Amino acid sequence: MGKDIIKIIFFGDIVGKPGRLAVRDFLADDTSKKYDFVIANVENASHGFGLTEKNYNDFQEYGVHCMTCGNHIWDKRDIYSYIDTSDCLIRPINYPKGTKGVGSRIFTIGDLKIGVINILGKVFINLVDFQWEMVAEEIKKLKEITPIVIVDFHAEATAEKICFGKYCSELGVSAFFGTHTHVQTADENIVDGMAYITDAGFCGASDGVIGMEYNSSLSRFLTSIPERYEVAPGKTRQINAVEVDIDTVSGRALAIKRIYCSNDNIEEEKGSEKED
Repeated sequence: MGKDIIKIIFFGDIVGKPGRLAVRDFLADDTSKKYDFVIANVENASHGFGLTEKNYNDFQEYGVHCMTCGNHIWDKRDIYSYIDTSDCLIRPINYPKGTKGVGSRIFTIGDLKIGVINILGKVFINLVDFQWEMVAEEIKKLKEITPIVIVDFHAEATAEKICFGKYCSELGVSAFFGTHTHVQTADENIVDGMAYITDAGFCGASDGVIGMEYNSSLSRFLTSIPERYEVAPGKTRQINAVEVDIDTVSGRALAIKRIYCSNDNIEEEKGSEKED
């Protein structure tokens, strides 16, 4: 017998080791067992830029069903060796034809099928193809298979996110999560049956600058010289996530809730995974 309501959780951009450990610990808690489907944006998961195959496998072990990404997914070179065989990872759909990987995927959870699309914004990024008609066609194709369609829109400008979110709601999307800016917005809402938030935020060290170390961030602003960013140490770790309930028959969202939690004064774990 199928479920009437599916509960999903979407983790905002995971930044480096502090973010990976924060998500690992959150999903290890018994209360996380209430989630039927777990999605995470992982484009910054390996030392702040890109995703190694080891960390990809780790996320699967933690219980992440679907991994989305963005413009930094190519920053670790080994992505090219495994992205075509990874069945949990999708990259933005509007990269040019012939780009490795896929931009959408159907996931099967029990008797349910869930469609997920990853999209990259154009404003201030402008590296990718025009997304509007392409995504409309993809949503139509997925909805022929399942009423549940989820979008991760990885974009810089809030106006583009809001406008594209309304566009997706008119096309019957179930949930729309903005990512990329690493700051969780307080505008979660249900728009025409679609759960919406402009930005889901980030998971990682809260004692830095959107997950990165303060001094290197400050130096770039003071000098305008492109110094290498380092991941913040992670003495405090935060989780930014969004919880959504979706009707499995209609695909319409019934509830949306922002999640913010943090653990203060975390000591470095001896024997824990090394940063890549």
